[in-house]
Amino acid sequence: MGSFSIWHWLIVLIIVLLLFGTKKLTNLGRDLGGAVKGFKDGIHDATAEDKPAEGAAPPSSPPPQVNAGQTIEGEVREKTRS
Repeated sequence: MGSFSIWHWLIVLIIVLLLFGTKKLTNLGRDLGGAVKGFKDGIHDATAEDKPAEGAAPPSSPPPQVNAGQTIEGEVREKTRS
């Protein structure tokens, strides 16, 4: 009772084709494929930006070090509700 046979899926496919038509389903598939391709390109671009370029010069000076015992003074303000 839990799984469908191949015949169940074929009947569902035929009903979907009759309801939506092949043109709408083709456009839907094309749009979905374009969205997946755009997502993959975006992921690839984001990972390429994270990696430094080969042959790039190292930074001229190291970032400033913060001592564990250093105290930073400042003023605390209450957050107001909008």
